[in-house]
Amino acid sequence: MNPRTWLITGASSGLGRALAEYVLDRGDQAVVTASSTRATTELAARHPSTALALPLDVTDPQQRAAGVKQAEERFGGIDVLVNNAGIDFIGALEEQEESDYRRLFEVNFFGAVALTRLVLPGMRARRRGIVVNVSSMDGLASLPANGYYSASKFALEGFTEALWQEIEPLGLHAMIVQPGSFRTGIEHRTKASGAPIDDYSATAGAFRAMMGTLTPEMFPGDPVRAAAAMYDAVTAGRPRHWLVLGSDAHRRIDAKLRLLRAEFDAGERVAVGTDFPGSAEHAVL
Repeated sequence: MNPRTWLITGASSGLGRALAEYVLDRGDQAVVTASSTRATTELAARHPSTALALPLDVTDPQQRAAGVKQAEERFGGIDVLVNNAGIDFIGALEEQEESDYRRLFEVNFFGAVALTRLVLPGMRARRRGIVVNVSSMDGLASLPANGYYSASKFALEGFTEALWQEIEPLGLHAMIVQPGSFRTGIEHRTKASGAPIDDYSATAGAFRAMMGTLTPEMFPGDPVRAAAAMYDAVTAGRPRHWLVLGSDAHRRIDAKLRLLRAEFDAGERVAVGTDFPGSAEHAVL
């Protein structure tokens, strides 16, 4: 089989870097992108014939378009898009600055949406391609102090779920990856937004205080093992829709699903009771 071509955003560190290295070590081709190319250039230099390092701020329309164009020109097309770039700000919803949470959505959601729309024409023309959107356990189970980050990932998951229903009849696929806490150094990149409000000291404030005490040992996830799991999921005969990575992600998502199921079942009578009498059999969906 011919090597696949991957375009990976946020490839300078963390899961993106681990995945890029894993893909290249297995003989595939990779366009490794990040807002700064210092780390990606070093990676590409070790794989001169199969790797291309490009500067790509996912919030910059010109860099997005140029990155996809250069990837297609160099390798003939993009087989796998991995929307991995992401940022986080912590703080209660009332505390955080609007400029911060808007920036968070531009990177985590709108950047991924724009890149997906740019690669889809080529994928549709070849009737081949996979879009991998890296969400988070927070994309299904939100926490105090991380509400805007969770909201951006909830949005990404809703987008991706609609996407795979639209593109699977064309031979394309889309996948959501929900990692837990991995040793990527994210604790050093995550910043607090806004001034603390005393009334939130027991909730968002406790989360803020915890950020100053984190050590690598508190992050159970191994990025190399995650990269292997992602690679296996993408290259499977029929890629799955959801991929949960990490014991903490599995535990938190399971708790959320159990809670949702319990409340869903308890509310069945109320839900059914709000219909016009006899109208359920004519429902559109």
